[in-house]
Amino acid sequence: MNLLIAALLGVVQGLTEFLPVSSTAHLLVGARLLGFQDPNSVFTEMIQLGSIFAIVWLYRARVVAVVTGLPSQPEARRFAALIVVGVLPALAAGALLSDFVETVLHKSVATIGTAFVLGGLVMLWLDRRTAGATTTRVDETTVRQAAGIGLCQMLALVPGVSRSGATIAGGLVMGLDRATAAEFSFFLAMPTLAASFAHSLLQVRHQITADRTAELVVGFVMAFLASLVVVRPFLAVVRRVGFTPFAWYRIVVGAALLVAAGAGWL
Repeated sequence: MNLLIAALLGVVQGLTEFLPVSSTAHLLVGARLLGFQDPNSVFTEMIQLGSIFAIVWLYRARVVAVVTGLPSQPEARRFAALIVVGVLPALAAGALLSDFVETVLHKSVATIGTAFVLGGLVMLWLDRRTAGATTTRVDETTVRQAAGIGLCQMLALVPGVSRSGATIAGGLVMGLDRATAAEFSFFLAMPTLAASFAHSLLQVRHQITADRTAELVVGFVMAFLASLVVVRPFLAVVRRVGFTPFAWYRIVVGAALLVAAGAGWL
């Protein structure tokens, strides 16, 4: 039964990681509803590796071009520098606050619900600010824009905010158009989620049993497959209608979580 639940949660992770709806919140609430035990959110954080592999695979040509071009191509070095600038604030904040986040915020359904609603309202507002978009390609992102997006990514430590939601919102504020903000968010996800996985593995490397290893492998595989399926359609939706459907989803789900928390159901 635990393997079936791990598979289901892996699908949830893969479907929600790159959407601005908070995969962490979905996994935390889903685990509660299904009675799945996840001490210190280890499963929640480690199966994100499946989503990392999926986005690396989907953008493999760009990743290879950047990595192989670092010794000789200024464009590759510039792009790598943008990613470093964008990811450093979240890494620093995570190093300082991870224990508080995992032991306090991850257990608060009210916090998750509030973050869902507020994030949805912000997204509705930003989705209507289309006139300010000046950057239409990821390569055109400036260091200032990358730094601003990186600062916004720190907010994603709060469950319910959404890492992709925070970085996409940051991109819109900094002048990226919708699709470019989403793609830059994908590239930032690679080192950010890899660091989160490494942190969790370092913490629990001596405590992972055979049963928990099996759960992690199943969750990883399902997260990988689900992420492969969702990324391209997500970009198509963003280009066509923007982020409004995701914003309303956040508001409705957040309100439901607040009601459930207030009634003591979660």
